This record gives sequence, C-alpha cells and structure tokens, in this order.
Amino acid sequence: MSIEQADVVVIGLGTIGSAAAWQLSKRFDRVIGIEQFGLGHPFGGYTGESRLYRAAYHEGSMYVPLLMRARELWFELQKAAGRELFLPVGTLSVAPEGDTSIANVVKSVQEHDIPHEVFDADALRKRYPQFRVHDDDMAVLDLLGGGLRPELTVYSTQELARVNGATLYDHEQVYSIAEDGGHVTIRTSGRIIHAEHVVVTTGSWASELHPELASVIKVHPLVLTWFIPERLDDFLPEAFPTFIRDRDGVHFFGAPSLDGYSVKVSPDNLMPAVRTVADLPRVLPQSLLDSLGAKARSFFPALQPQPVHYSTHPEGFTANKVPIIDRSDSGRVVAITGLSGHGFKFTPVFGELAARLIADEQTELYDDRFSIAAHLAAVS
Repeated sequence: MSIEQADVVVIGLGTIGSAAAWQLSKRFDRVIGIEQFGLGHPFGGYTGESRLYRAAYHEGSMYVPLLMRARELWFELQKAAGRELFLPVGTLSVAPEGDTSIANVVKSVQEHDIPHEVFDADALRKRYPQFRVHDDDMAVLDLLGGGLRPELTVYSTQELARVNGATLYDHEQVYSIAEDGGHVTIRTSGRIIHAEHVVVTTGSWASELHPELASVIKVHPLVLTWFIPERLDDFLPEAFPTFIRDRDGVHFFGAPSLDGYSVKVSPDNLMPAVRTVADLPRVLPQSLLDSLGAKARSFFPALQPQPVHYSTHPEGFTANKVPIIDRSDSGRVVAITGLSGHGFKFTPVFGELAARLIADEQTELYDDRFSIAAHLAAVS
C-alpha cells in the first residue's frame, strides 16, 4: 500500500468538505480529499436541486455575521466557477403575526439593518397570490435571500480545488485517523497518508470516525417534495421567491421552479431519527404522501394534490441545532458536522472557517457554542 504525504487531508467531499478543499488549496500546496462515494453522488444531505439562503435568520443572531460573509463568498465562488450558483430571488417568510418564527425574522432584519420588505395580509395577497393568506398572516421578504444550487456548488468547489492543485480520491473508505507525534496518519482502503492536518467533514457518518459524537448527533431523514402547479408561470424565479411558511405547527420551505414543470414545497421535521444512514427510508408510504399533499395545498391552493416526485436525505442533527465546528487539542484535526438541516447556506464560509482553523488564523466568526465540549455539556 502506498504512503503519501500531505499538508492537509479532507475526509468527506460533500458540501463542507469540498468547500474546505477549495479554501485550503489556496493556502497549502499538498491538499488531499477523500470521498467514500463518487465526487458528486445522490447519497448525502446536500442533494435535491435547491437550498435557501437567508440573511434574516430566526435561528439566532450569532449566525448573521457568518451569513453575511457567506454571501460574499457565494458570489466569489460563482464568479470563479463561471456558473450560476446563487439565485437572487429573495426569501419570503410567512407566518401569523406574533408567531415566534416571524418575530425572530423581524428582529433579525432590524438588528442587522438587512434590506427587506414587510407585508400585512392584504399586501401579501396582492404581491404573492400563489399563497393562501389568512387575515392574521404577515410576511417579511429578505431582499438579500435567494436560492442555491447544491449539486453545482459541490461540483464547482471540487473543480476549483483541483485547479489549485488538490488531489481528490473517490470510492475510498477511511479506516482510521491517528495523531502520531508531529503528524496525523490516515489509513484508507487505498493508501496511508501522513498529514500535518486533517479536516473531517463526514456529515451523517460523523460518529463512525468520532464515536464520541454518537451522543450528540442524531441522523434524521429529510424529505424533499415537488408538486406540479396549475400555472407554472406563477412559480418561475422571476415571479416567486424562495420561501418559509409556518402556521399551526406546520413548517414548509421551498423554491421557485427550476426544472420547468414543478415547484419545490417541502416539509420540515417530518420523520424520527434513524440509527444509521443505512436505515434511512427511501420509499414513503402513500398515507404520508397524501398528508403532505393536503398540507402543501393548504398553503398553495394551485398545487396538484400529490407530489410529482420526492427524495429523502440523511442529515446529522444536534440537540440545539447548533453545528459542531471544533479542532483537537493539538490543532491538527478539525471537525465540522451536525449542520442540523440549515447548514448549506453557510457552505463557503464554513469551508473558509475550516481553513482558518487549520492555519491558526484569528477570526471573529467563530463562536464557542460550536465546540464539541459545549455540545457534550448540553446533553450531559
């Protein structure tokens, strides 16, 4: 078995790993990436045609500086890749006035001076007749928001990393990571690598290499659904933004039509955790599809009642939905995982953060709540 030398090895070339490889390849000469599947595959949490970017963030104000830096990097990445990755269509949050979710969005745009528009129920009906609007509804349009293209993003960051000299191996299993004096030894199905540093971004498979994370990360199935609308023109990007819709304990999110026939209207927190990714359900029962269709039509009356297609994806959730971003005591191993269903919008800035942690660069974007210690304390 061959023995190779590297400055940095990235394990897991999905969303964050590929972005980290791109950022690291700007700083280091010998960057190696390892992926257990293909370079671009249907098994991870990032696939599914589109994701949302939001600057107005109801999950917490600590994320807003990260989001603003991420937006800068999205456009940098898009320019470097030469393909559209960010669709600047805005993100619309709709909920009953006084609902916690919309109150947090209002607080976010006010505290951080985010460009936005606010709609009462009547104005919302006029501007976006696609929605069924109740008299107590209100909406906030985040003008910095938009849609993201996940598969193209992962491909683009891998492509740029290789242009910068990174070596990416696919269909290769990692068996162990061991800090050994002045370096880290990585043993895979194809080689042994001695590296100065390692970035571990294995997503829903994180506990396989870091068993201590099993207590703080649970694998949940994410379900994405698409419906055919009566009038496609009403749901094209020039007429319809990405959106979040909350009412009566039901949460849906989605994006304008990108495939020319359907619109993404997807639920949140639909299914319980599974033991491992291998237990992820791929076929949903008809009763569940019927329920999803009824709920989607309660928000968008012009949708056909059955999903025209759907997909399920694994995602690692922490108890408080705060991601894990940390490095070992030696500083040689950095782990990013537990993105909890809201990580894709951070892709380029989390990749940059991984590179900064490896390079021991100071950054105000890091929060101590991201540490493994903080998560272990939370579940103890």
